[in-house]
Amino acid sequence: MVIVDTTVWIDYFRDTVNQETDWVEAALGSQPVGLTDLNLCEVLQGFHDEFTFARVRRELTRLYVFDAGGSDIAIAAARNYRFLRQNGYTIRKTIDSFIATFCIESGFALLHRDRDFDTFERFLGLQVLHP
Repeated sequence: MVIVDTTVWIDYFRDTVNQETDWVEAALGSQPVGLTDLNLCEVLQGFHDEFTFARVRRELTRLYVFDAGGSDIAIAAARNYRFLRQNGYTIRKTIDSFIATFCIESGFALLHRDRDFDTFERFLGLQVLHP
């Protein structure tokens, strides 16, 4: 399973062409692609009109949407955040800690365009898809 991060979905729905959006385009319908509930929220909150919101919601909820929260993930995400901060790396968004930790704990790869995830890959074993 590959979890696609908000950073990639934003580019995808803006028709931005890059290696990550090319990968999504090729993968949809041919292999397991998912996102977390947190990604779903982040993506959907960016649409201003109801028509686009509804269209994108339908498209994304056809994929695997995983609940990334819960107390076990929250505690593990806090531990990961603290570990990285103690080693000189501050993650800018709590949601990124949740998403990275969810992927680590679930054994899923992450496709992203956010440098904060690079630290999780380097120090905590996050599997990252590099197209």
